[in-house]
Amino acid sequence: MDFYIVLGIDRAASLDDVKRAYRRLARQFHPDVNPGDGVAAGRFREIAQAYEILGDPDRRRRYDVVGMESPDSDAPMTGFEGFDFSATIHAVQQSTFGDLFAEVFGPDDARGGPERGADLHLTLSISFAQAMAGGEHRLAVMRQESCPRCAGTGQASIAAARCPACEGDGVVRSARGHMVFTRPCGRCAGSGLLSQQGCQGCGGLGQIRRADAIVVSVPAGVADGARLRVASGGNAGTAGGPPGDVYVTVRVEEHALFRREGDDLHLVVPVAVHEAVLGARVEIPVLDGRSRLRVPPGTQTGQRIRLRGRGAPSPREGRRGDLVAEIRVTLPRVLDERSKELLRQFGEINGHENVREQFERFLERE
Repeated sequence: MDFYIVLGIDRAASLDDVKRAYRRLARQFHPDVNPGDGVAAGRFREIAQAYEILGDPDRRRRYDVVGMESPDSDAPMTGFEGFDFSATIHAVQQSTFGDLFAEVFGPDDARGGPERGADLHLTLSISFAQAMAGGEHRLAVMRQESCPRCAGTGQASIAAARCPACEGDGVVRSARGHMVFTRPCGRCAGSGLLSQQGCQGCGGLGQIRRADAIVVSVPAGVADGARLRVASGGNAGTAGGPPGDVYVTVRVEEHALFRREGDDLHLVVPVAVHEAVLGARVEIPVLDGRSRLRVPPGTQTGQRIRLRGRGAPSPREGRRGDLVAEIRVTLPRVLDERSKELLRQFGEINGHENVREQFERFLERE
């Protein structure tokens, strides 16, 4: 048995990584969480044994060099079958299991049964037109799923073999001072035989990492920054817990012409001088094609004309906002003398002198 596989870590893992792996697995396989489950109890003993070795820097170095330690180095267990006062050559002082387990289930850790899988967070980038139309989009996702080889248990059955930790006796001894305690072997659960080992497919974790694709339903009119939920699309749960969800943040590209405010769309419409003065009907773009906008006579720059129900669809209310057209009067480039003369006449007829006088009176008041 490889202790690194038992804890689901690699050989370069730090001491903090060892502790985190132990806490997670101990909560999952502890006998109090799995009453009457012999498989879980055996798995828990392996986890405790692996932690006692890999959680001690000196013992870990020795394990990395020579492999399995002597049989009496198993992780200690709560309770004992019997005790005597004779010292044995292999008996060594060890911490009690309560001391070891207190580190895992202290005030900051809560024991529980099945745990829900972790949620995943993704980003979906779409064009402005796609956001207005809505539809389904596929997204690649990398998530944890239950290992198919061990059905998520993290254990694989093997041919029964003599336990190397207790040499088939089913019991080990540990010393505390002058007292030697006899207890069931933590590795084989006192049977003297090993019939399971950590699953090679998932390293004993019960889960594997796999690439997949999910389908995201985007409602018509979705706004930039909206958050969509794909139920049960996240990581698989542990110990029979439900899977997590996937949360997708939508990023909508800006449009070259339309600017969105809520469900209203704003559009700048250039209008020639004569169209603004005399009035006109000009063609403008809308979401579903083109439309004709009526420009009243005497329209000024900055004036807004609202087209009801021609804006963005509302994802929640099922209605559409408005299209707000902002008029921008554009001046022509005057190159010939005839045009210049016509403009002079236009100014004289329409009282441009009066406009200047009004401006000068305004400056005097300021």
